[in-house]
Amino acid sequence: MDIGGTLVKLVYFEPVDITAEEEQEEVENLKSIRRYLTSNVAYGKTGVRDVHLELRNLTMCGRTGNLHFIRFPTQAMPLFIQMGRDKNFSSLHTMLCATGGGAYKFENDFRMMADLELLKLDELDCLIHGLLFLDRVGFNGHPECYYFQNPSDTHSCVKEPCNLENPFPMLLVNIGSGVSILAVYSENNYKRVTGTSLGGGTFLGLCCLLTGCETFEEALEMASKGDSTNVDKLVKDIYGGDYERFGLQGSTVASSFGHMMCKDKRASISKEDLARATLVTITNNIGSIARMCADNEKIERVVFVGNFLRINTLSTKLLAYAMDFWSKGQLKAVFLEHEGYFGAVGALMELLKTTEDL
Repeated sequence: MDIGGTLVKLVYFEPVDITAEEEQEEVENLKSIRRYLTSNVAYGKTGVRDVHLELRNLTMCGRTGNLHFIRFPTQAMPLFIQMGRDKNFSSLHTMLCATGGGAYKFENDFRMMADLELLKLDELDCLIHGLLFLDRVGFNGHPECYYFQNPSDTHSCVKEPCNLENPFPMLLVNIGSGVSILAVYSENNYKRVTGTSLGGGTFLGLCCLLTGCETFEEALEMASKGDSTNVDKLVKDIYGGDYERFGLQGSTVASSFGHMMCKDKRASISKEDLARATLVTITNNIGSIARMCADNEKIERVVFVGNFLRINTLSTKLLAYAMDFWSKGQLKAVFLEHEGYFGAVGALMELLKTTEDL
């Protein structure tokens, strides 16, 4: 499990090579848990199994099986712990591998409510190990990674698959509730360069305040229909065109939400415009910081991960454009299909390693 500030990400490996003898010996609790996890695509009101991300016929720890990816809001953690108690998780394992800040925050709740011990793992170690593992195994015969070809041309910008061959060094930008930026030199050699508190949680929080939406999906749907130029002040709004001396195009944002100081402008905008401007503001800020970090660390590959990018093609294309444009083609933005699940995958790998060592 990866217990973040906004979402809990859970991965579950389901062996499919179970022998008749193993199935006969399997306790009813485990059968019940497997049936529950694999036969549902929704759990309660907020839990979701991302069926489209399932990895099939994967070999782990000498067994063949399917890897399932499940997410639910962190605020629903008490319900998950209650489910663990009701289904007697503790009768099967006395310890769960968990990473993220919630591994510390909810440790005592797991122990007291469900009689479960958490093996707490460093979230950045898990992130890197999980990412490199999924890149190696691929996505059901296809590459895990992709980039956008011609990112500066909205008409010919297309998604292209790729592999992280010779991945190091890379700048890894993890966009969750907030943002952490890592310079990664090898699987076990990295440093946290910096971060920003303006991340996916900021986007959703501001959208809830400005538009009255309730979910990430609703906020993105609004943003997809809005026009941020009704909210943001552009270079051309100040110069009447491009600022040619420094290569600033007239369409460049000069002041995020800059039009909102005008009463008439405020009266004419829509909630969709506000959502789009919020998305552009957060994404541009992340892209700007990532570019400066890449320059400082002299790294040419920037890899973006995290649940902020889930179903968020607007931001992925904007980040790809920003990296390409401001670096004059020197920086390539790379993205991954499993966005925010790498920490949980890294925790699973540690669990399997721990099991092998016993």
